[in-house]
Amino acid sequence: MTITQLQYVLAVAKYQNFTLAAEKSFVTQPTLSMQVQKLEDELDIQIFDRSKKPISTTEVGEKIVAQAKNIVNEADRIKDIVDQEKGFIGGEYILGIIPTIMPTILPMFLKAFISKYPKVNLIIKEQSTNTLIRNLQDGQVDAAIAATPLEIEFIKERPLYYEPFVGYVPKQHRLAKSVKLTPEDLNIDDILLLQDGHCFRDGVINLCKSSKNTTVDHFQLQSGSFETLINLANEGLGMTLLPYLNTMELAGAKKENLKHFETPSPAREVSLVYHKKELKMQITNALHEVITSVVRGAITFQDVKIISPLHKK
Repeated sequence: MTITQLQYVLAVAKYQNFTLAAEKSFVTQPTLSMQVQKLEDELDIQIFDRSKKPISTTEVGEKIVAQAKNIVNEADRIKDIVDQEKGFIGGEYILGIIPTIMPTILPMFLKAFISKYPKVNLIIKEQSTNTLIRNLQDGQVDAAIAATPLEIEFIKERPLYYEPFVGYVPKQHRLAKSVKLTPEDLNIDDILLLQDGHCFRDGVINLCKSSKNTTVDHFQLQSGSFETLINLANEGLGMTLLPYLNTMELAGAKKENLKHFETPSPAREVSLVYHKKELKMQITNALHEVITSVVRGAITFQDVKIISPLHKK
């Protein structure tokens, strides 16, 4: 049994196809198939049911795949130990970012990071929080930037910044004359929301639930982007809430429609999250340092109240 054989097994389990697994592993299909078969012969069991399309793992195969993930991760840790001992910061690093954070934070830190750490091959993926959690557990991403707390046992969280909520209130809205907003001002029935699956949406719902006069019965409109919500609000269809960094590029009449909350301002905690096994920590630490340094000057709010990104029923 070799680490390479286990890596091939993981590839087949992931892609459920020997040809695609070989392509992703940068070997020929006969080579990969032969090594997987050799491992099955050595163990005297069948890891994959080849009669099914797509290929699936057998009952015992599922247990082997789970253990193979642990073994391959621990083997990778040896290289991490050597890299850290040598002070080397480089190699492939997969970073996931949730959609409501990606457009604002990525332009702020990416150029600085790749300039400071040119030996890191940074692969960035935009994914939902639930997808990132699964990929962190399976080792498909090395770390993620997400709204926290996530309250997941195998994940460690390192806060990057605290981002206040800002109201976008068009002039025809009932709150247009308010100087500052409070949670009690909000009515979920006239707040334009992101679609299901966005943790910022759940944060807004949780904030509205803190109002003694508010109940969550239905939502008239949902959208997948803040820009769409702003445009709908301008058409008189309600108001919306935005993360602070999303307001920085607004200008003219749109900027005049922004209203901040009274302190403590509701805010979301944004963190760099990673598996508790702490693989590739030298790169994770470098990312944390670069991101916090560039965001520090952009967000000056100190007195905030963290709103959970978890949708509490």
